[in-house]
Amino acid sequence: MHDACSQTFQSGKQIVDKIRTMGFNANPIGKELEIKCTNCEKVFQMATMESQCPSCKMVYGVTPCHSHSAQFVKAAGVNY
Repeated sequence: MHDACSQTFQSGKQIVDKIRTMGFNANPIGKELEIKCTNCEKVFQMATMESQCPSCKMVYGVTPCHSHSAQFVKAAGVNY
């Protein structure tokens, strides 16, 4: 198990920063997750560890260890 599995993240920015640092942000997740945007409430499919709402550009992130469930996806900010 690597560091990201045991870390607790308080914000989406922390998650996105971590996966960018590890180089995982563009990695595909196993099964696409259906995400309801917290900013504009549009539903979109999250296919990579870092994804952006196509409607309002809110950025979302999830760590590799938690990419199996949308409950672990957190918003980082618009155009973050």
